[in-house]
Amino acid sequence: MPSLCRYLADHLRQPLLVATAFAMLQLAPLTYLHAQAPHYGTNISAQRELYLQAREALERGQQQQFQTLRGQLIAYPLLQYLDYASIQRQLADLPYADVDRFLESYSGSYLAERLEREWVATLAKEERWQDVAVYFNPDNTYTTLSCQAHQAWLNIGDTERLTEVTTLWNVTRSQPNECDPVFEAWMAAGHLSADIAWQRFSNNLQAGNRSLARYIAGLLPEREQQLAQLYLQTDSQPERLRNLDNYVTNEPEVPDIVLHGVRRLANIDAPQAMLMLHAHNDRHNFSDQQMLDAQRYIAMRLLLQGFDEETETLLRNTPELATETLVSWLLRDALRDLDWPRLQQLLQKLPEQDRQSERWQYWHARSLEQARGEQAAERALAIYRSIAGNRSFYGFSAAQRLNQPYAIVDRPVDVNAADLDALYNLPAVVRAHELYHLGDELNARNEWQHANRNMTPGQIAASGRLANNWGWHRQSIQAMIRLQYWDDLSLRFPLAHGDLFSSAASQLDVPAPLLYAVTRQESAFMHDVRSPAGARGLMQLMPATAREVAQGLGLRISNQDLYNPDINVTLGSHYLASLLEEFDGNRILATAAYNAGPNRINQWLLRSRDKPLPVDVWIETIPFAETRGYVQNVLVYAVIYGHLSGQAVPFMTDRERTALL
Repeated sequence: MPSLCRYLADHLRQPLLVATAFAMLQLAPLTYLHAQAPHYGTNISAQRELYLQAREALERGQQQQFQTLRGQLIAYPLLQYLDYASIQRQLADLPYADVDRFLESYSGSYLAERLEREWVATLAKEERWQDVAVYFNPDNTYTTLSCQAHQAWLNIGDTERLTEVTTLWNVTRSQPNECDPVFEAWMAAGHLSADIAWQRFSNNLQAGNRSLARYIAGLLPEREQQLAQLYLQTDSQPERLRNLDNYVTNEPEVPDIVLHGVRRLANIDAPQAMLMLHAHNDRHNFSDQQMLDAQRYIAMRLLLQGFDEETETLLRNTPELATETLVSWLLRDALRDLDWPRLQQLLQKLPEQDRQSERWQYWHARSLEQARGEQAAERALAIYRSIAGNRSFYGFSAAQRLNQPYAIVDRPVDVNAADLDALYNLPAVVRAHELYHLGDELNARNEWQHANRNMTPGQIAASGRLANNWGWHRQSIQAMIRLQYWDDLSLRFPLAHGDLFSSAASQLDVPAPLLYAVTRQESAFMHDVRSPAGARGLMQLMPATAREVAQGLGLRISNQDLYNPDINVTLGSHYLASLLEEFDGNRILATAAYNAGPNRINQWLLRSRDKPLPVDVWIETIPFAETRGYVQNVLVYAVIYGHLSGQAVPFMTDRERTALL
């Protein structure tokens, strides 16, 4: 971004505007520069009140009152939020000097980068192209702004950058309308080659973007258009592969068309797809990697379509096809049948790294337990001992089978005092804290993430400790994830909202560690989170479920109420208690139902009714990977929360451990 004086000299063409702008620069108070000071002043409560009053005055359009209040907040950390709000309300009509002063005074801040984007968008909307070119930040990652910048460069005669448009055009999605004029100019200048157009066509068709692929096909030269029609026909009618004469051409694109058709055919008829793959390979001579990838895809579809035996035969004949995903499907099928010899055979087909994972080591030990002989039993015990020291589902499962204590390693992350002091004085962190205190968690998160972009590992560790001290537990958890440090249990498993959970546990006779564990798994204590499916709040309640529970309690709620921790925990704990009652106190079934719904759990139980499964087998063979991981995590988290709260909780009760499901 150019300096204000240089910008004014170059771009404010009218003499009166130039004079006015320089006068504003000279007379405007330099409070922007002081706003980033890392201290709060002598009376933070009074400053907060003034800030809130100023914000309210601005929202009401009381400009004079706003300016009076703002003038009393020279050192307040959130002063720039008032300045930003004031500027944003009149962005299209502001003198450039006001925008420049903000961008320069708050350079590098989250709001400066945000205003810069909004300012460029405003300039583009008003077709001030020369100014767009000046203000556009080349580090920008927003597609719309990038296209507007290219439009600006075109309008000021800079055509050399047109070559950069290729990366904007050649993507597997439709781009914003703002890109259309740039793409038209790019094509008119001859930059759209047949190869680039074919790449985008092929990539979009493979990604399932058929409408876009058909549009791009119309941009291809005649030769490629004919091939595109073959590609589209094969995509919609993969059974055309049965007539090998449809693909006799020696054009280099045809093998990819055939392989795409093989995958499409595999989705509906995997055995036929395998036949077609080998038939066409005789003609097109696919590479080894192409054959491997296609056969792995078909093998997975064979499993999904119920051809387990055929898949195992395929793996015996072509062992290099084995992947963890493919073999684990067969392993769980063997577990469902309690076919331990088959399980042992399949374990040998896993890639070595996956075979050594604690999951499959545990099941290796379980299969050895079922074999006769002292040697097998000793090997099983040795494996259990090797993983029983892990703080995990399989580690705790092994410890339980050995009848030994769970390994709950708790090593607080090392935080350097200098790193902590540096964070205390980092303006973005100061702003994040103040926003969090005022309940503006969206902007608090934005500031926090902005500050985190350039943190050292030591500062990330310090940020986790700092966020935890504030009670901002989601950020302390995220810090440990970023750091890949798993042993600081107080930061990873905070005892947040203690009164709420203690009260609910006492009232409903549900262990508090279980309530904590479910909440930790559901939201990581982010009370305002909403899932893509629509679940809300700490315990991630679906609105329909929440209303049903609330009605039973004689309460009327809105969807917005579910972001209130008191209401959410009340309803969530009652719902979990009802599931525990429905499933006779079995936490495994109740937590599975909390995630997947009680109807599904009853269906799964019905499936295994004729051949009930040991509880660990039942968990491992839960059809949904998400629910499987959910149950495993909640069981482990409950033990950890029991440890942290001084309320010993078994990994599984005797009744749960011995249940056949």
